[in-house]
Amino acid sequence: MDLIERLEHARDETLAYFDLPEDALACRYGPDKWSVRFLLHHLADAETVLNDRLRRVLSEPRGVIWAFDQDAWARGLDYEHLPLHLSRDIFRALREGIIHLARTHLPEKADLEFVHSTMGVRTLGQEFEKVAEHNEHHLAQIAQALR
Repeated sequence: MDLIERLEHARDETLAYFDLPEDALACRYGPDKWSVRFLLHHLADAETVLNDRLRRVLSEPRGVIWAFDQDAWARGLDYEHLPLHLSRDIFRALREGIIHLARTHLPEKADLEFVHSTMGVRTLGQEFEKVAEHNEHHLAQIAQALR
């Protein structure tokens, strides 16, 4: 499956989880791990961050881009009480934008570089791959939580 197909498939699978009943949203994939609700909020926030990175690299290559503290976002944005439909809409819109950027700029601009504050020099292509991998990783956790 190519990158665009992976992004679309993960989008569709992720969006379906936003419609789960409350008891399923409360499930966790392990002790002291995030609930499905928290994972969905996190996916929307990560999509926000990754979308920003992709746009910055395309517009301002070789810039420094800072990592984000996912636990601080979960606390600061109060994932427990944040309306899930807001995160669903954010995720949906940003994933569409990311898919558009991938279709428009890959593979021609895949080698554009940026400096990640903790991982060092990375490329646009690697960051697009990270979007897919990150989503797939959390989809596996959600599936595990729901078993």
